Amino acid sequence: MSPQSLCYRLLLLVLHFAFSSSRATAGNVSAIIVFGDSTVDTGNNNFIPTVAKANFPPYGCDFDGGVATGRFSNGRLVTDFVSEMLGLPSSVPAYLDTGYTIDQLATGLSFASAGAGLDNLTAKFTTAISLSQQLEYFEEFIERLKLAKGHSVADEIISEALYIFSIGTNDFILNYFALPIRRAQYTTLEYVAYLIGLADAAVRDAYRLGARKIGFTGLGPFGCIPAERTLNLDETGGCNEEYNQVAMRFNAELQDAVRKLNRGLAGAQVVYADTYSVLSTIVANPSDYGFDENVAQGCCGTGRIETSVLCGLEEPLTCQDPNKYLFFDSAHPSERACKIIANDILNSALRVFL
Repeated sequence: MSPQSLCYRLLLLVLHFAFSSSRATAGNVSAIIVFGDSTVDTGNNNFIPTVAKANFPPYGCDFDGGVATGRFSNGRLVTDFVSEMLGLPSSVPAYLDTGYTIDQLATGLSFASAGAGLDNLTAKFTTAISLSQQLEYFEEFIERLKLAKGHSVADEIISEALYIFSIGTNDFILNYFALPIRRAQYTTLEYVAYLIGLADAAVRDAYRLGARKIGFTGLGPFGCIPAERTLNLDETGGCNEEYNQVAMRFNAELQDAVRKLNRGLAGAQVVYADTYSVLSTIVANPSDYGFDENVAQGCCGTGRIETSVLCGLEEPLTCQDPNKYLFFDSAHPSERACKIIANDILNSALRVFL
């Protein structure tokens, strides 16, 4: 065999395995199904009576077509990028958006609602869709899917889907630390334990309905988001380290809960996705990731306090290049930051599902 022929055969072999690997990766996950808060709400809040909306400029300025979809970002969210990286559609539909067909929802959907928490009381304060209601919508969706696809196909989609929970920050910043009810009932550590119990119950509910591949994201360093820096009276402009300590305690207990769930749920694989580490690293070294050195401000408005309706301001008060900012508004990452986080968790915790 000539050297040229050998090279040609080797090239065909490499292409064959690359193509096969690509198909296998996409085929391992049938859909992405999301529960959570504004970090993963792709537009559900557009369809409920709440002020926690992002369906107006400057939100969505870098989304396909410049459309403000209801995502709290200038573009796509972490789960959108994860979906694309899995070989699924590049954006995850909002369940309450009736513009999507059941065929589109069959490859991925989000039940998430901006303002929601693990604690249903959090959603009451913000008039969001509670996590328990999101799980009820999931049950409703399963019945719709069975009706459209048949039981066998629907069961396969549900069992092979990747489930992502991204929720918990609002329980602290919009509930426990902002309002007196839960603080009168629980110490901080007791409230963390209470929330972990709710997280455990939510995963078990999803498992009962057919979920088997489950990722639960930990809390990020929410004491470092611009809004909390602005409100930090102890060190104006600095991270609220008390809040970061709470996030780390929650994450440690969540990891323990995930280990227990894996021992108790036959046939399920539950993973903890660490977002705290990547975000805290970017906050400490923003230029290493191509971000502006000023991570204490978001792109929208003054960048210090604006989010949701407060971001609907005139163009002169909004930055020119959102993706140079770690945060788009005072609480939510920019599209570029979302892509970095998605890459990180897909190459770590979620890798087991590839």
